[in-house]
Amino acid sequence: MFDKERLKKIKLIVADLDGTLVDEKGELGAESKKVISQLKKNGIEFTIATGRLQSAVLGICKDLDITIPIITLDGSLIKNPITNEILYESFVPEKYVQKALKLSDKFLLNIALCTEDAIYYTENNSLVTSLLRKFGANYQEVQSYNGYTDRVLEIVMMSDYKENLRFVKDKFSFPYSFGLSKSYYRSNQHSEIAFLEIRKRGANKSKGMDRILKKLNRTEKEVAVIGDWYNDLSLFETKAFKVAIANAVPEIKQLSDLVLKKTNNEEGAIEFFEMLLKARNN
Repeated sequence: MFDKERLKKIKLIVADLDGTLVDEKGELGAESKKVISQLKKNGIEFTIATGRLQSAVLGICKDLDITIPIITLDGSLIKNPITNEILYESFVPEKYVQKALKLSDKFLLNIALCTEDAIYYTENNSLVTSLLRKFGANYQEVQSYNGYTDRVLEIVMMSDYKENLRFVKDKFSFPYSFGLSKSYYRSNQHSEIAFLEIRKRGANKSKGMDRILKKLNRTEKEVAVIGDWYNDLSLFETKAFKVAIANAVPEIKQLSDLVLKKTNNEEGAIEFFEMLLKARNN
């Protein structure tokens, strides 16, 4: 159980999108929009922390009237969707992008380069479009990665050769590489596929949240976070009030202050939003 008085102190919600706020089709429910609007009218600010590209979430930001910075590509870019002010951006050093391209070719891994506006892939990596689940992303096939390696926010490699992927992961660790953050995880949609995401160190959702808090002059104890998947774990290791959607993985639920009764396909987050409104109005 948690102290319900704590809900009265929450001034900001940081919500994951896919698997949490939107349904399996990537759509935001009408009732969720309505309740989030009511939260904002009651003085509770709202933003998102997502693995999607910035360009892929601008429609949702408009629907929710988000006017503060949002976290995209799991913290690699923090940018205001209205003013376009960049609070933080973290490019993978080009030498490591080149290294990833060489290793992916050698070990038969599909690879994509993610930037603010597009996900680039070549004909030999065309499986990227069906395996990499980033709703609303602009996928662009290019003849070569030449010319696309200098502003990469995230490298994504994927394969059913999991041993190869783990080996490559080690090649991006000390002493072979420096200053990188790596995430290895299985696909939520294709159980035989694993992913390796590589970003510059210092880019994750919790650090993104802290950067926004500094901008807004808020503390972690004034924040509620809500999520479902492994890339939300860093948020659930903070002092924020932690909320897990019903379909969240066990690791997220174990760290949560509250586990909701319904899934993302049932607009499960509304349960928590209504709790906040009730706490505010009592």
